[in-house]
Order: sequence, then C-alpha cells, then structure tokens
Amino acid sequence: MGFDSFVDNTKAVGFLRDILATGQIPGALLLCGPDGVGKKTLATMFAKALNCERFRDDFCGDCVHCRKVQEMLDTAQRDFAVRRDLKEVSKRTEGFLYFDVQVIEPLGRFILIEQVRQIRNIAYTRPFELSRRVFIIDQAQSVHWQAVDVLLKVLEESPDTTTLILVSPNRFGLRPTVRSRCRVIQFKAIDESTLLNILAEEGRVPPAKQALVARLAADSLARAKVFNLEEFQRKRNPWLEYLSSLLDRRAGIEAEPDWRMLFESTRVLSEHRAEFEDTLRVGYSLLSDLTRVLERQPDAEVTNIDLVGQLKNWAPKLQFRGIEALKAGLDEANRLYSRNINFQLCLDALAVDVNNLIKN
Repeated sequence: MGFDSFVDNTKAVGFLRDILATGQIPGALLLCGPDGVGKKTLATMFAKALNCERFRDDFCGDCVHCRKVQEMLDTAQRDFAVRRDLKEVSKRTEGFLYFDVQVIEPLGRFILIEQVRQIRNIAYTRPFELSRRVFIIDQAQSVHWQAVDVLLKVLEESPDTTTLILVSPNRFGLRPTVRSRCRVIQFKAIDESTLLNILAEEGRVPPAKQALVARLAADSLARAKVFNLEEFQRKRNPWLEYLSSLLDRRAGIEAEPDWRMLFESTRVLSEHRAEFEDTLRVGYSLLSDLTRVLERQPDAEVTNIDLVGQLKNWAPKLQFRGIEALKAGLDEANRLYSRNINFQLCLDALAVDVNNLIKN
C-alpha cells in the first residue's frame, strides 16, 4: 500500500510527495496525460495521503481516515451509476455532493453547471469527517462552457480546506485561465517494457501473446489489465479472411479472389451492428500496419506484431494505392453509418474495386 504501489510515472508521484512533505497544499492541481496511465488513481491516492493519520508524505490505506476515503469513493461511484440513468436531468444533480472526498464526472456528455455550482457552494465549508476535503473532477475538459466561469471563481479564490484535482488527457483541452490557476502535473505513457512485466506477473495472457496485448494496449496500463484477447481475435479474424481471400489466392494476373470466402468474411464483419465502431477500428489498425510495412518501418512499430510475416506478404500486393482505396472505403462506410447503410454491401463493393485496382 502507499505511493510505492503506483506503476510508473515516478516524477508525478515524487511531485505530489514533495507537496505533502512541505505542507504547502495547493488549492488546485491539474493531472494531465494519456488515458489509462493512472491519473485518477493517483488523485485518489493523494486524497488519502492528505488525510492519512499515520504518514506525512504517504498513505497507509489502513487507518480510519484512509478507509473512510475509500468508502466515500466507492459509495459515490455506485450513486453516480444510478444518477446517469435518471431521465430527468435535474434529478441527476440533486444533492450529489455529500462526501468530503468525491469524484465528479460527466452525467452525460458534460459536467453540468449545477454540479460545479455545488462544488463552489461546499468548497468553502469545513470538511464533515476528514481533515481536508478533496474534489476530483475527472474528464475536466468536459465541464460545460456555461460552468467554466463558475469553476474559475473557485480556482481564483482557493478554499483553505478544499483541494480541487482536475484530471484530463490534454491540458490544452482546458481554457488557459483554468490551466494557469492549477499546479500542472504531466503524465507520460507507460513504457511497453513495464506493461510486459505486469502482464507476465499477472499470468492472465499467454506468454506468446503478451507482446501483442502490450502493443494493442497503446501504452495504457488500464487497457492492458482488462484487454480481452479472445474478443479482439474474434473481431480481427474476419478481416484476416477478407484480406487473405482478396490477396493470397492471386496466382497470376488473371486469377480471381476466393469470392465465396470473401463474401462470408463480409457477412461476419457486418452481422453485429453494435460492434461497428470496434470492427472499423480493427480494420484501420491492419491498414496502418500495412502502410508501416511498405514504408519499411521497424517491426517494433507494427501494432499487430504477431502478423508481421503475413503483413509483409500482403503489403507489396496491395501497394499504397490499394491501402488508400481500402481506407477510403472504410471512411465512407463510417460517414454513412448513421444512415443505416448495409455495411456488408459496402465491403463487398470495396473488395471488387480494390481487386480491379491491383489487377490493373
């Protein structure tokens, strides 16, 4: 337990520990950096450390205050899940700030002005149960434009007993006036070697697939820990059949693809409309890798690292014009998605177009 359990981003941890050691607690912090690197997790750790009864620059996780912080966070999270499903927007924000430590998140697309007003109203009062109140505003870039001025008033006149921690993937998604009133802590992406070590320790992913999962997690510890490899492969396999039937059976210039196999792959790719975005994302990742291969980038840059040999076989057959045609087709399907297009027909027509392109 304690800050030592936090993975990577040692500079960010050290910065917070220095703040605790000096006792000069700022009214507002901004934790920014890639998704999935632990920004909100470190914010909750800092909330415990600010209230821990045993340590000055760390937290024990076992004292009454540390346990109380965790209880508050857990209860508030369950309450937020209920509030998001309420049909009346006004009901979602009724009395939602009721703990000394709480995470404030969007109750839809935005963090609403009423949420920020309640922060302002409570921030200047003394904590009910703890020594310091901490409000963690997650996805701070989603604060509604009407609420930003209310938030600014709190940041400009920092409360003595409350610390606001803004969490955002990109500091530049916030107004300059907001950023300038926060102590900014920048997080970096998690090293792939760190992800590999964690995957090896957990033992959830077979050793032969750990490099693939680490690459697909895109430097995110959160994604790596929950990545469902079987589900990803289920979504990727029809793309592999699509490309294979289009390219691998071309023995000569007059040879045609295995259309039966190709049309079956398009049927599978399009049968789950709810998975449309995930399906496209996988397709785009394969096209990006094919482009990297043609550009002679190192194998280490390829996302689908387990397919390097296959990609090197396909890329020269497609060439840049074939890859660009496939990408343009997926872009068009994505653009027309809201109009209930038949995705299978789009893929079928795209295969015919690409076949004619690379044959000529």
